[in-house]
Amino acid sequence: MSDSLSVFSDPKSVAVIGASADPAKWGYWVARGALRGAHRRDVHLVNAKGAVIDGVQSARSLADLPSVPELVVLTAPARTIPAVIDEALALGVKGFLGITAHIDLANDEPGLERRLADRIRQAGARIVGPNCLGLYDAETELELAWGSFVPGGIAIVSQSGQLGLELAGLAAHAGLGVSRFVSIGNQVDVTAADLLADLLSHDATRTVVLYLESFGAGRELVDVMTRLRVAGKHVIVLTVGASDASRAAARSHTGALTAPTDVVAAACRAAGAVLVETPAQAIDLAHLLVGSPLPAGGRVAIVSDSGGQGAIAADAMARHRLTVPRFSDRTRAAVSALLPEGAGAANPIDLAGAGEQDLDTYARIVDVLMRSGEVDAVVLSGYFGCYGADAPTLVERELEVAAALALSVAEHGRPVIVHSMSHDSEVVRELRTRAVPTLFTIDAVARSLGLAVDLVRSEPPNTSGPAIPAAPLSEAGEALPYLAGRDLLAGAGLNYPRAVSVRTPEDADAAARDMSGPFVLKAGWLEHKTEVGGVAVGLASPEAVGAALADMVARLGEGDYVLEEMDTRTDAVEIIVGARRDSAFGPVVLVGIGGVLAELYRDVALALAPVSVGEARRLVESLAGLPLLTGFRGRPAVDLDAVAESVAAVSRLIAEDAGVVECEVNPLRVGPEGAIAVDALVLAATPTPPQPTDPVRDVIP
Repeated sequence: MSDSLSVFSDPKSVAVIGASADPAKWGYWVARGALRGAHRRDVHLVNAKGAVIDGVQSARSLADLPSVPELVVLTAPARTIPAVIDEALALGVKGFLGITAHIDLANDEPGLERRLADRIRQAGARIVGPNCLGLYDAETELELAWGSFVPGGIAIVSQSGQLGLELAGLAAHAGLGVSRFVSIGNQVDVTAADLLADLLSHDATRTVVLYLESFGAGRELVDVMTRLRVAGKHVIVLTVGASDASRAAARSHTGALTAPTDVVAAACRAAGAVLVETPAQAIDLAHLLVGSPLPAGGRVAIVSDSGGQGAIAADAMARHRLTVPRFSDRTRAAVSALLPEGAGAANPIDLAGAGEQDLDTYARIVDVLMRSGEVDAVVLSGYFGCYGADAPTLVERELEVAAALALSVAEHGRPVIVHSMSHDSEVVRELRTRAVPTLFTIDAVARSLGLAVDLVRSEPPNTSGPAIPAAPLSEAGEALPYLAGRDLLAGAGLNYPRAVSVRTPEDADAAARDMSGPFVLKAGWLEHKTEVGGVAVGLASPEAVGAALADMVARLGEGDYVLEEMDTRTDAVEIIVGARRDSAFGPVVLVGIGGVLAELYRDVALALAPVSVGEARRLVESLAGLPLLTGFRGRPAVDLDAVAESVAAVSRLIAEDAGVVECEVNPLRVGPEGAIAVDALVLAATPTPPQPTDPVRDVIP
């Protein structure tokens, strides 16, 4: 780790405060793990009763130790922790690992944990936790956690200790193992971003799995994940918050269409990281990212010893946006030459018993496909991996084939992914050792391969890091009047039709005679006009405008109404373009199929703001409704560049104007001749009031 955090990876000495001889207590597990590294560092156990733990005599207090420990592990009762920290700081301890939870509650002092962290930092020390499950480093044989770990190439940084343990267990079962494990707990000092940054120079780590429930300074995390990707270390992210409950109170379509996980997914794309849904998916994907070459594209060849399994595999690939291409005549002929008469040489390939007749057929077929240049990855699906387990005399032959597959991967730089009916045979373990990802279900293979292809297709991460978001704002926003919102968005670069403010029938009549009809009349002070009858469209004459105004005034009262020229293009498609400030990641921008059914279709794409016009166009092209824009059923294609320019303009506004909390255009009407905005919702806010000065925090460097 970096100098300030090296105490958490390879301390010269460790003291476990609250060490216990009771196997049911945390103090026992941490003490036992610490003692496993006693040949590398001094390990001290502190127990108030002086208990003997696994044959080691404990001291009764820190003061009784023969030397000052560099790292202190806090597993003592919560009410004793403040005194322990003060004593340790007085002695010169440099690091604390806070296992103990509920320190504030036990001492009846709200905010005590934060104040303790301030004291620790002021003394030049650091703390991980509290309320964490511990940490582990395979390289330095440091084990200070509940549970057990198998060394490997995956680093796990987890806000949930138990979920982190689940990930570590899955990695061990998959033959991947863990290079470093850190349960971050309450993050009163050392943060997830700090720990990720320390993995940049950790040679044993090849892939990182990050689980967070809250992202804090999200742009800092994006920056460090970007640097990890550039350093060749892939990051897999797990989080929560995909449910509709998080969107229930949204004031705009943009808010209603955006769940926390949508923003995290946008952040992952910006950083070149991958968002998955479950721990199992994280470890499945890690198989492809630890050592195996990544596919250059989505063309997949399927080789199976079962026609049924091959067909199921082809369907699974299609569900994850992968293609199973038709082979050229030359490749089909080369495949047919290796198969018995009547076997299927098309894609998927059915070996029709050729594998049982000669196990080398698997490797020969794969090599032909690799050399063809017609596919980006080969999936081997079915019984391979089971031969030796079911017929021990075949173990050596099957291992030889596994080695041949690995050599083919190395030679051609394309991945082979095996779906084996065996969970954990000797051959399955050998394949994984040789960086040939081997999974138990075809669903896991297809999903992981699809995610890997998405990762490769994503834009190279920006090594300079995303733009810094504007100053923090209060959560609440006050809607600007329609014309003011229009003016702000028009100033950012959106194209609006002509409009004027009217309050009386005389105003309306004069304005209508000076403008080109038909017209739209809007109640300009209302956030959601349509729901209360605050919009009248298709007004063909000054008389119709006057009648509509009189009706609205009677129903809604006097106010600033807006008369606007109506966009009458029949070939226009309605788009929604919006932006808001996320509490963790700052400005984000959204584009999707819009209009009154925007929330029904939920066909949207998000990105961290600001975005370039090119990035905005890629967002638009990712929409499921793209055919509506490119000429569906003979309709003319719309101006996608105009949409992209509008999205980029809105993204710049939210990123650069600290007075804007949220803004939205729904709809942006786009046709072959360009885009016209016919809506404007802007929520403005004042800066968050200054917080009372904390004299302790103010002196921390």
